Amino acid sequence: MQVILLERVEKLGAMGDTVRVKDGYARNFLLPRGKALRASAKNMEKFEAQRAELEVKNAAAVEAAKTDSEKLDGSSFILIRQAGESGQLYGSVSTRDIAAAASETGVSVTRNHVVLPDPIKTIGLYDVRVALHGEVSSTVQINVARTQDEAEAQARGEDLTGNADERDEIRRAAEELFEQAEADAAAEEDAEDAAADEAGEADDAEAEKTDE
Repeated sequence: MQVILLERVEKLGAMGDTVRVKDGYARNFLLPRGKALRASAKNMEKFEAQRAELEVKNAAAVEAAKTDSEKLDGSSFILIRQAGESGQLYGSVSTRDIAAAASETGVSVTRNHVVLPDPIKTIGLYDVRVALHGEVSSTVQINVARTQDEAEAQARGEDLTGNADERDEIRRAAEELFEQAEADAAAEEDAEDAAADEAGEADDAEAEKTDE
């Protein structure tokens, strides 16, 4: 189906463009939401007669979307889900789930605003784009975890996917490495202090010889 866009639509075109889209997309989304008209000579005349009004309306919509987008941008949302030891979810996180979480900020977010190429199927941190308008978008972080404690661990940078024993081994190795680095730093500092003390004693001895 060919349609005339009444506003900018991502990956389709700008206001006034005539584009071809799938019939279902037009009937279920573009037309009922007032984002497009069926392409015809009569509708093109209608669009041109209303262009100035539509441009003003679109500008206001862009500003409103920018305000809401600023509230969302950089926000992080925790979604608790059941998952296996490897981190594979028993199900998935969809655009609807993300929209519901983002809407808790007070910003009206629908599943159509969420840009998610594929459903999320494992625990972890995900940067997800939310396009509140064809010209305005923001990025939020989705923290998918089995528990609140795991979500906090993931936020600190821990990887909770894979075998639990392997994760514990990696964590212990990292802790040992950190402890060794602290010990090496302390030893280096002690050596520098000792060298400074020796230098000071040498200077004092030289000064005493000069006084004699």
